Amino acid sequence: MTAQAQAEPDATPGLRLLELLELLARTGEPQSLAELLPQASWPKPTLHRMLQQLEAGGWLQREPDGRRYALAGRARALAEATLSGSAQAGVRHAVLRALVADIGESCNLTALSGAEVIYLDRVETAFPLRLELKPGTRVPLHCSASGKLFLAFAPARQRQQLLAGLALTRHTTSTLHSREQLEAELARIRRQGYAVDDQEFVEGLNCVAVPVRESGASAASPARCAVALQAPSARLPLSQALGLVGRLREAAAALARSL
Repeated sequence: MTAQAQAEPDATPGLRLLELLELLARTGEPQSLAELLPQASWPKPTLHRMLQQLEAGGWLQREPDGRRYALAGRARALAEATLSGSAQAGVRHAVLRALVADIGESCNLTALSGAEVIYLDRVETAFPLRLELKPGTRVPLHCSASGKLFLAFAPARQRQQLLAGLALTRHTTSTLHSREQLEAELARIRRQGYAVDDQEFVEGLNCVAVPVRESGASAASPARCAVALQAPSARLPLSQALGLVGRLREAAAALARSL
């Protein structure tokens, strides 16, 4: 049971639905009615009815097994809009601006959105040679540094479900296009704590990403967001970009405090 649910036993039906959405979001993976019951404060018939209401309203969707519920597009859109338009957005943008001023290359803040990566914020380099990507841009999971990072640190069941649905489209000659290659890469990311895109999405473009987690979260916990640098390989070889991981982690810690 959430602290809010304990503090507000007489919460209105609307608030109870919001508390259930919050509970599902915090678990980080789809949940069945039986799995939610020990965590919730409501009787089984009430919880079942609430899940049905949220599903009918487009806030939740059933997994293929028909038993587990996951956040649907409407809930994800609300989360993305909240992150992009909250009072803290200015603070996050200032962190990215300082990062770009320091390292000289484009940097972005991303989040997992369904089976894609969405750009929440971005600051471009002053160099004329650059790939401009605006907030709201979506990129694939399997060939972007942020996407592989989200896959690597997702709960195991969610990761397997995402991998099962990925087409692994080959965008360049460097794209990891087999499940075996990608899973080996994800294991390496979990060990080292950062991810790279070595010209896997766009030829001649390198990217390095680190996770943004809640303050105090363990190094193995899911990434709420990711902060990444992106640069032409001719100007910033991957070997040099990896030397900036420490600076990216400093920015990630500052961004975590603003979430």
